[in-house]
Amino acid sequence: MNAPLYSLDVLRLAAATAEAPRLAQPDGTAERASRTCGSRVICDVEALGHEVSACALGQAAATLLARNARSRSLSELEVARVEVGAFLTGDADLLPDWPSLDVLARARPYPARHAAILLPFDAAIAAIKAAQA
Repeated sequence: MNAPLYSLDVLRLAAATAEAPRLAQPDGTAERASRTCGSRVICDVEALGHEVSACALGQAAATLLARNARSRSLSELEVARVEVGAFLTGDADLLPDWPSLDVLARARPYPARHAAILLPFDAAIAAIKAAQA
């Protein structure tokens, strides 16, 4: 735990949330908030757009989700969310198969940060379900 939690890679990803802004006419929208840290993510689906008000880890996770979720199905996102959660809590030893997720691995010993990392996945899954309803 000597390495800084907010590494340069995390901060770069956090700054990149603007790559996927909110959509003008999404098929589905969902908002999720973390009770632990106050992070908030609104996710629109058709293409993926979002509005993120979160710590650098939550912002970085949102960027990784936006960069890599477009070609994935709802079930693939649900599996990824479970696998990311299991890795963070220590229930799984290996990182899930999600590009660049290793950047967030330093947050594993910080349970209070896990919700912010999972929040973009939760919002995206809820937005897709809203679009399907």
